[in-house]
Amino acid sequence: MKFDTPATTNPIDRLKVVGKPIHRIDGELKTTGRAMYAYEWHDPSMKYAYGYPVGAAIAKGRINSMDVTEAKKAPGVISVVTTLDVGKLEKGEYNTANLFGGDEVQHYHQAIAVVVAETFEQARSAASLIKVDYTEEKGAFDLSAEKGAAKKPDDSQKPDTAVGDFDQAFSAAQITLDQTYKTPDQSHAMMEPHASIAAWHDGELTIWTSSQMIDWWRSDLATTLGVDKEKIHLMSPFIGGGFGGKLFLRADALLAALGAKEAGRPVKLALPRPMIMNNTTHRPATIQRIRIGAGPDGKITAIGHESWSGDLPGGVPETAVNQTRLLYAGANRQTSMRLATLNLPEGNAMRAPGEAPGLMALEIAIDEMAEKVGMDPIAFRIVNDTQVDPENPERPFSHRDLIGCLKLGAEKFGWSNRPKVASKKERNWLIGMGVAAAFRDNLVLPSAARVKLGRDGIITVETDMTDIGTGSYTIIAQTAAEMMGVTVDKVAVQLGDSRFPISAGSGGQFGANSSTSGVYAACIKLREAIAQKLGFNSEDAVFEDGSVKSGNRTVPLAEAAGAEGLVGEDTMEWGDLTKTHQQSTFGAHFVEVGVDAATGETRIRRMLAVCAAGRILNPITARSQVIGAMTMGAGGALSEELAVDTSRGFFVNHDLAGYEVPVHADIPHQDVIFLDETDPMSSPMKAKGVGELGLCGVSAAIANAIYNATGVRVRDYPMTLDKIISGLPEVA
Repeated sequence: MKFDTPATTNPIDRLKVVGKPIHRIDGELKTTGRAMYAYEWHDPSMKYAYGYPVGAAIAKGRINSMDVTEAKKAPGVISVVTTLDVGKLEKGEYNTANLFGGDEVQHYHQAIAVVVAETFEQARSAASLIKVDYTEEKGAFDLSAEKGAAKKPDDSQKPDTAVGDFDQAFSAAQITLDQTYKTPDQSHAMMEPHASIAAWHDGELTIWTSSQMIDWWRSDLATTLGVDKEKIHLMSPFIGGGFGGKLFLRADALLAALGAKEAGRPVKLALPRPMIMNNTTHRPATIQRIRIGAGPDGKITAIGHESWSGDLPGGVPETAVNQTRLLYAGANRQTSMRLATLNLPEGNAMRAPGEAPGLMALEIAIDEMAEKVGMDPIAFRIVNDTQVDPENPERPFSHRDLIGCLKLGAEKFGWSNRPKVASKKERNWLIGMGVAAAFRDNLVLPSAARVKLGRDGIITVETDMTDIGTGSYTIIAQTAAEMMGVTVDKVAVQLGDSRFPISAGSGGQFGANSSTSGVYAACIKLREAIAQKLGFNSEDAVFEDGSVKSGNRTVPLAEAAGAEGLVGEDTMEWGDLTKTHQQSTFGAHFVEVGVDAATGETRIRRMLAVCAAGRILNPITARSQVIGAMTMGAGGALSEELAVDTSRGFFVNHDLAGYEVPVHADIPHQDVIFLDETDPMSSPMKAKGVGELGLCGVSAAIANAIYNATGVRVRDYPMTLDKIISGLPEVA
C-alpha cells in the first residue's frame, strides 16, 4: 500500500481499541521475569561458552603485535580471536568506526580481541593476560581546540541554509542577541547492556541480540562476516532500552559470532559498561552560536544558528540547527554546521539527535531575547509562530499547534504566578519557573507486516518491529484489533525476528506511526481475503464483535478462517506528502525549580509537558515515553556529561557511578497533556511520534527556570552548582 493522499475516514477512526489506555500486553512477562532479553536466552540442549571483549588501550595508532600465549593457557579457555587474526573486515553501511578487524586503532576501547571460555569469570581473567604492543599516534580529542579547523560537511548533510539577508537584517535590528552555548558529550546509558548470543549450524548463524533495527543489523553483519544475509537469523524480541545506541550493529554481536565460529560452541557475550560508553556510540558535544535580531514589537527579523561538533573521519555532524530552520518565523535566516575531526569514540544518534542539543541552546536564546525585548517568554514565542516552513513559505505545515501547547500549559501550570527574576524565596530555596518549546520532525519509514487469522479466531501479527520499552507490542495489538473487529486479547503479536516482514524498526520517533501503518496495510489485505472467501464486497464488509458482516449475513471470524486460516501481508510505503507539507510535532515544557541560596544546588519541583503529536495511539504508553524523556532532559540539564581526557582520548567517567543519570529522588511530580488532534497527512493512523518530542526543550526549560530563580544565566551544560554559586544573590 502506498500512502500518497491524505487519510480519509477509515476503520481506525472507530477508536474502539486504538486510543484507549490499555496496559502493556507484554507487561506481565516483564514484571514476572519471563520476558527473555538478549543475554538471557537459554536452550538446555546447547552448551554455552562465554566471551569477554578486549578494548584498545590507546585512542589512535596501530597494533604491532598481540601475545595471546598466556591467555590461551589460562583455565577454561576455549579460543582467542584477535583483530590481527581476522584481518581487515568490510565495514557495514551504518557504522563510522570499524567494529573489529585489522591493525588500525581508531578510538579508545575499539574491540581488538575476544576470549571464549567455559565461564564468564575465566574469560574475563584470561582477557587480562593478553599483551599488546602499540604504536601510538597523536590524536585530537578537544572540540574547543579543534573548532577552528572544523570543515563544512558534504552537501548530503545539508550543512548550510540561507534565506534573505541575515547579516544586513541583524546589523539593522534594534534589539539583538549574540551568544554561545555548549552541550557536552552524553551517553545513552540504557539499563540493558549491549549483549548477544551467537550459534552456528551448518554455515548458518543464529543470533539473539539487543537491536532496535533488525534488518539494518542483519545486513551489516552479513557484510562484515562476508556471508549471505539469508544465512543469518537475528532475533531481538525484548530490549532493555536503546535511545539510539542500538540502532546500528555493535561489536558485541560481531564478536559473539566470530567467537562462536572459532570455538565451535554457542557464545554469550555482553559489553562491560566502560566498553559501552567508550566502544559504542554517544551524543557528540556541540558549540553553538545563536544570533537573533528583533524589533520593539518582538517580531524576529533575523535569526542565525551555527553549530560545531566532532566525529571520527567519515562521520557526520550533530544536526543541532535543524529545529531553528522550522520553529520560528523570521524573513532573514542563516544556519550552518561544521564538523571537526576527533579521535573519540563514534558520535551518532541519541534520542532526538539534532533537536535535543539544538533546543538546549535555542530555547535559552529565545528566553534571553524575550527579556531583551521586554516580553513574557510565552508571548514572545507566540508572536513569532509560523504556519509555514520559514525557509520555504510556499510549504505549509500539515498541522501545527505550538500556540495551543503554550497557552494550555501556561494555564495548567500557573504561569501567571511566575515570579520576577530572583524574587521568590521559600526558606533557603530560590524558586523559579521556566518554559521551552518542543519540536521534532515527524519521520516515517516503509514498514511491513503479516497478519494471520487462525481457525480459533485469533489474529496473529508478525513483523520484525522491535519494542525498546516503548509499547510496540501493545499499540500493534490495538491496531490489529481495531482493524479486524476483535478485542486485544484476541490478538497475538510476535516481534523482533528477521524471519518476519521488514518493519521500520524503532528509532527517530518513526517506529509507532510507521509500524502500525504497516499493520494497517496488512490488515486491509486480510480483510480483503476474508471478504473474497465469503463472497462479500470488501468495501462494505464490517468487521466487529469478532465477526464480519455484509448485508443481513454475519460470519464469525473463526468460521471465515476455515481449517487452513487466512493471511494478509503488505508494506506501507510513502508518497510525496512530506514534500508538499512540512510534518512536525510540537510541544511546550514547563518546569519549576528550587535553587539552594547558599550552595547553588538545583532541585526540580514539578514538570509539565503539553504535546501536539497527532492521534495518540495509547495514552498510557505515550505518557510513559514522555515522562521518561522528561527525566532524560533533567539529566541533560543538571548532571549528564561524559568527561573527556583530552590528553589520552577517552571518556573518564565510563560507568553508572561516574556518569550521573537522574534517580527517583531527582524527579518530582510530572504531568503530561496530549492535545486532541489528528494529522491525516501523516499516515492512515493519523498519528505521529512522541517519544523524542518529550525530550526536546526540557533541559532549556530547566535552565530558564534556574535563571528565573537566581538571575544566573548558564549557557554551558550541565548546569552544576559550581556554575551557579558565584552569581547567586546575597543571602539575607
